[in-house]
Amino acid sequence: MINNLGSTVSIAKPDFYGPKPLLMMLGLSVGYLLLSRYLIGFRSEQVVLLVITNGFYFFSESTRKFITAFSIFIVYWILFDYMKAFPNYNYNSVHIKSLYELEKSIFGIHSGPARLTPNEFWIKHQHPFLDVMSGLFYLTWIPLPLSLAGYLFFKNRPQFFNFAFTFLLVNLIGFVIYYLYPAAPPWYSQQYGFKFIANTPGNTAGLSRFDSFFNVGIFRSIYAKSSNVFAAMPSLHSSYPLIALYYAVKSKINQSVVVLIGITLPGIWFAAVYTSHHYVLDVLAGISCAITGIIIVRYGFRKILS
Repeated sequence: MINNLGSTVSIAKPDFYGPKPLLMMLGLSVGYLLLSRYLIGFRSEQVVLLVITNGFYFFSESTRKFITAFSIFIVYWILFDYMKAFPNYNYNSVHIKSLYELEKSIFGIHSGPARLTPNEFWIKHQHPFLDVMSGLFYLTWIPLPLSLAGYLFFKNRPQFFNFAFTFLLVNLIGFVIYYLYPAAPPWYSQQYGFKFIANTPGNTAGLSRFDSFFNVGIFRSIYAKSSNVFAAMPSLHSSYPLIALYYAVKSKINQSVVVLIGITLPGIWFAAVYTSHHYVLDVLAGISCAITGIIIVRYGFRKILS
């Protein structure tokens, strides 16, 4: 801006490091740590989350906008983590045998005189190639939606928010079902039978073969921190690639990326069953949650905003 005397006068911007943003982030950070300490105990990853969040928030204006938009995913992570403090089996009976029998009655496979669930069938027909393939597909369940979200944030902001809200909504739908219908995963009945045992630790199940093949502990470290063992129905792992595929197609991104996500979609569905982490019924429930969330965001939000 130039004044009447011809000299240049700078236009003041809001104080980037002013008291308001500093106090807000300090309050949120301290509040998060205290609440986490009370509900689930202190853990190092909580500090990592705060360092990343505050680092992005105070680094630059663009990174502040980025982490503010991605707070939707942070909210999901925190809610999922806090489920440890409220085990769903405290609110409803866990379905173990009934779900197993239903799976067998609908999708059972005849093997000699026996009728097996698909999980039991694949235990008898496991192969190193399938072990590695399933592990690789399962490793994409976090990077895939986050990578797409990052792309949409920079290339298609409206679709980013549609995708983010769909992701959060689908998870909330899944969380509600977890508490209404606690369900044991296939590996639970394989190891413990049909008797309910509270505080059962997480288990890598068939994914342990991936760890063994590469002599690593990737999945062991992940499932040791499982929020809730009895939350197999629905399989939200099966929801995420479908949401990603829908918004990848809708956003008209590079065709090769769409194909890659399209391959990942059935890969994760297969891996969920092959590794005994989910029944086919869990996968179908996850697909249904994804479709429901997509429809609500596409048509419900549009109706609210119109």
